[in-house]
Amino acid sequence: MIDFGFDKIALIGAVALIVIGPEKLPRVARTVGAFMGKARRYVADVKAEVNRSIELEELQKMKSQFETAARDVEQTVNREVNDAQQAFGSEFGSIASSVTGGDALPGSAWEPPPPQYKRPNKRWRLKRTAVPRWYKHQAGVRGHVQSGAARVARFRPPGLNKP
Repeated sequence: MIDFGFDKIALIGAVALIVIGPEKLPRVARTVGAFMGKARRYVADVKAEVNRSIELEELQKMKSQFETAARDVEQTVNREVNDAQQAFGSEFGSIASSVTGGDALPGSAWEPPPPQYKRPNKRWRLKRTAVPRWYKHQAGVRGHVQSGAARVARFRPPGLNKP
């Protein structure tokens, strides 16, 4: 913007004091300050919008570059796969004709057999625990809830009389 030095600002202030007067000068200074703040915010908004548009253009340019690179890679991969299939097909055809004695049909490609039927697991409704039972038994985790009196009666030595 415009570069004001201290001497220019002092000269403008002295002229404003003489022309406007000391009574109205504070109100005018407040108004001028508010207008200057609005102007600065407006300039900052315009700068931010210009920067955003420049960044958007750069991002679109990068996007197009990445898309072209991805298309090139895809075309290269497809070309290599087709070359490998052709090479494999010719090799497989020569092997099949040598094994079958030349009776293989021309243009027929080997296809994998269809998947076999797998019987569904009938225990799918049962709840499966995260920790195996053998591990719980080894670690001493109780599998059943038992009252204290029942536990004492269970582990009481056989020779003791009941009270």
